[in-house]
Amino acid sequence: MKGSRFTNHCDYGVGIGLRIPHYQHILEKKPVVDWFEIISENYMGEGGRPLAVLDQILEQYRVVQHGVSMYFGNSERPNRDHLKKLKALTKRTRTPWVSDHLCWGSVDGRFTHDLLPMPYTWEAVKTTARNIREVQDYLELPVAVENVSSYAEFHLSEMTEWEFLNEVVEAADCGILLDVNNIYVSSRNHGFDPMDYVNAVPAERVAQTHLAGHTEFKKYILDTHDHPVIDPVWKLYERTIQRCGRVATLLEWDDKIPSFNEVHHEALKANRFLPEAAAAA
Repeated sequence: MKGSRFTNHCDYGVGIGLRIPHYQHILEKKPVVDWFEIISENYMGEGGRPLAVLDQILEQYRVVQHGVSMYFGNSERPNRDHLKKLKALTKRTRTPWVSDHLCWGSVDGRFTHDLLPMPYTWEAVKTTARNIREVQDYLELPVAVENVSSYAEFHLSEMTEWEFLNEVVEAADCGILLDVNNIYVSSRNHGFDPMDYVNAVPAERVAQTHLAGHTEFKKYILDTHDHPVIDPVWKLYERTIQRCGRVATLLEWDDKIPSFNEVHHEALKANRFLPEAAAAA
């Protein structure tokens, strides 16, 4: 299967997150990489080195935008100033789709700068889907929403996290960025079977996956993006590919960042589970 309508039917293979410590290596060595994911908010200014580097990257590579501050779950409607800047960046990068998180993060103009878990209620489904549809319409691009890792739950929730995700994406008619490491982290913190989550999501809506490492503490595990991917997370990824086919895959590594080659090598392990990769190359 080549891409989906949520990726504008593009086949993106395996990419990595574009991070500052790797700028020089990428620009000088020009390694072969299927694609880079950028954090949109890092490039929404009006000039400076970030955009200058991005323009050089765009001359050589495909780039997809991933956001961290849309807060689809906010009760308030999406911020139009933010959307205007985001749309200008999409024109620059020509990203086939954009993604952001299924969370909330601000109230009355005060921003937490964190990805806070949602109450899994029907009211939240309605509000979140409304906001996603508004963003898709404004940007004129498919949107994929990412499941977050969480460390607290609401007693008033009326459904499981995966049921909530499914209801939101159906109501908004959007795609899913399935972060299998986040599923694993939340399953350990809240005591559910992560495979139940992977098996329940609508396969036809999964546009992209995220892989990452995490850190284990005595009473919980934390989504730190500072380790290689562990085997149980690879198992969840393998099952995702069995159900969803060849979807765009991205390795995140955001702290204690090793060399470019080490990060890229870790990402390319995903090709073990993408049997169509050789034929598609």
